[in-house]
Amino acid sequence: MIEFTTEEMAAAMGAEIVDRGSGGVPKRAEIDSRKVTGGELFFGLTGGQSDGGLHAAGAISSGAWGVVVSPERAGDLAGSGVFVFASEDPLFSLQTLARAWRRKLEATVIGITGSVGKTSVKDITRALLPGEVHASAENFNTEIGLPLTILESPAGTETLVLEMAMRGAGQIAELAAIAEPDIGVITNVGPVHVELLGSIEAVAAAKAELIEGMKSDGVMIVPFEAGHLEPHLEGLPGLIRFGGDGEVRVLELEVLAGATKARIETLQGEQVFEFPFAEPHNLLNAQAAIGAGVAAGFTPAEMASRADGIAFSRFRNEHLDLGDRGLIINDCYNANPVSMRAALEYLAQIDRPRKLAVLGLMAELGPDEVRFHEEIGSLARELEIEVIGVGDLARSYDPDLKAGNPEEAARLLGERLGPETVALVKGSRAAGLERVTELVAAGEGSAA
Repeated sequence: MIEFTTEEMAAAMGAEIVDRGSGGVPKRAEIDSRKVTGGELFFGLTGGQSDGGLHAAGAISSGAWGVVVSPERAGDLAGSGVFVFASEDPLFSLQTLARAWRRKLEATVIGITGSVGKTSVKDITRALLPGEVHASAENFNTEIGLPLTILESPAGTETLVLEMAMRGAGQIAELAAIAEPDIGVITNVGPVHVELLGSIEAVAAAKAELIEGMKSDGVMIVPFEAGHLEPHLEGLPGLIRFGGDGEVRVLELEVLAGATKARIETLQGEQVFEFPFAEPHNLLNAQAAIGAGVAAGFTPAEMASRADGIAFSRFRNEHLDLGDRGLIINDCYNANPVSMRAALEYLAQIDRPRKLAVLGLMAELGPDEVRFHEEIGSLARELEIEVIGVGDLARSYDPDLKAGNPEEAARLLGERLGPETVALVKGSRAAGLERVTELVAAGEGSAA
């Protein structure tokens, strides 16, 4: 519930109350009228050729508590029996209401960004931290998704874990201005979004906007080897490094049967963690999450007791055991040179004789995109992994087999599955490789 008075909401949103409903408070914010089930505050966002205000009447008929629309739409909705707010910019109103609710919650806010691993770090952080924790849903990490996440946070939320996406300069700064994080996590900086920003240095500067957006007494969690991010860390008072020889680091490690047992050193002493995953990159993600937890005041023992509850968002390193048809690692949510390398190296370590990788394109890599794909193809051959390339750009992997689309890739993969086979499915979202796993899991494309 968004527990403000109507007047407080209007003031926070910079909006005018055009009509009043029956009272109470909205249970959450919504921008899609099709998802209104009753009690929501619907925001009719405008932009480009679209005007969400056109769907406000539909939201009202579905039971919306109230609507926030442009002034020209608001007058038409008067007398509808719900609260009607007129705003010159409904998106700005959504964001400012979210910031006001964040402040009223008085929760510790952890903002997480990075070229690779931010969703996994968010998932691990949410699992490890005790108390009332609310976190971003799968991809609620944009200028729209982040405020919606905040406004979903129930009263009594103690820790708010927010993922922050970056598509261009200024976006992280915009998100930080809404969330006002107490703790910031930058997982890493890699050649992602170079097509949009021009260089890795520019990507690092965009990620570093989180540093500028922190509270004055905030704490940043960054990799021990920060690379292009390093110039932005000079003189930073609150800093915890993870991995390598950082303040949060692995002292002893044992990986068995898909699980990891690690003795980890922190600023609050050593602690043994037992994680339900075996991937080295997720162990690094866990160290980032532990750093955030320590900064938030939780003990390593408290976090270790919750480690068995870690679960990852869809399409991220999902292990699908098909019995005598083999094992599929479904990691098709996104891909870039850093995450692709980590996934292939993990695949190579799995104890099955035959290893396949269904690889789609890695998007937004700029003018060096062909070289990045060639390097990943060379790594796959070095690791003795058979590659099925999907789509035109995937030809730069120099794959063993080529598929024009996910359906063809599913057929090729299905024909090669068997009890001794493990297959990785990975590519950027534009490749649509989740379709490969869906088809193969359903038994389509299997060898006769």
